[in-house]
Amino acid sequence: MQVSCIKVKRPMNVMVSGDTILGVFILSQVGIGFIGNTLLLVLLTNTFLVQLHTKKPIDLIFIHLILVNVMTILFSGIPEVMNAFGVRNFLDDIGCKVVMYLYRVTRGLSLCTTSFLSIFQAIIITPSNSRWAWLKPKISTYIFPAFCSFWIINMLIYIRVIMSTWAPYNTTEVRPVYSLTYCIGKDPDHLQSAIFLGSMVLRDFLCVFLMVWTSVYMVKFLFTHRKRLQHVHRTSLSPRPSPETKATHTILALVSCFVFFYWSNSFLTIYVSHKHNIKGLENITIILSHSYPAICPLLLIKNHNKLFFLNCAFSKMRKSSQHTVSLNA
Repeated sequence: MQVSCIKVKRPMNVMVSGDTILGVFILSQVGIGFIGNTLLLVLLTNTFLVQLHTKKPIDLIFIHLILVNVMTILFSGIPEVMNAFGVRNFLDDIGCKVVMYLYRVTRGLSLCTTSFLSIFQAIIITPSNSRWAWLKPKISTYIFPAFCSFWIINMLIYIRVIMSTWAPYNTTEVRPVYSLTYCIGKDPDHLQSAIFLGSMVLRDFLCVFLMVWTSVYMVKFLFTHRKRLQHVHRTSLSPRPSPETKATHTILALVSCFVFFYWSNSFLTIYVSHKHNIKGLENITIILSHSYPAICPLLLIKNHNKLFFLNCAFSKMRKSSQHTVSLNA
């Protein structure tokens, strides 16, 4: 008596690695951030080239912030995506120096620009009887000098990154300050390292202090302004907020997001640099570093009146198509 053996094919369990999941998540962040920032850049550029009557000085600060976000995404997000999907040793020493230097510079520029944006809006909404009112007609002339000073300061601060960044396959016995798999930072000179860290801490403290101070001032102004309007708009069921109020709400949201993501990433990065081989926390720091550039354009587009440009463009396309159909008929 023969017993036939039937082989039952079991479904194969497809295991997805943590690096692949991280790569997909960062890729989505990079895609959303790049598309959002590019769209917003087109809207603001259209304002300066076509809609001259609607442009405002604060749009220049938005454009600078958007460009910084795009540079941050390009010089940090793309290498992280390649590394997460298993591409190794794709940067040599020069590539690591360029990528890490530009990423650090753009990250510092994002901090300075967001701080300046908060200061600018706080001065714009200042009442005429305030002691800071004399800055209102002059603040617009400080925009380009402020941008130049931001670039110079951050480029000088992070020169140390160029001298202390190497490809991982060129490592020595020196303990790395930080390791990103595709780039490693080594700084055996403790004095220069202390000066470098001190300058960063001083810049961070000054910018965050100004952001918090101006944000508290704007919140206080909005609260008193709302109480004042309650007496004026009692007959109106839903009074529309002014453009200054909308812009202030947007900037407060930007500042809140930036402070949360920036300091969370900074504290985790410092902790991970002292406690090595913490893979989960390293992944969280990577996600946090790309969160603000991805969320920033979404907040600006949602609360920005330049979306009127898209409606005008679509309406023109619709009219031109209807005119073509009528001619053909």
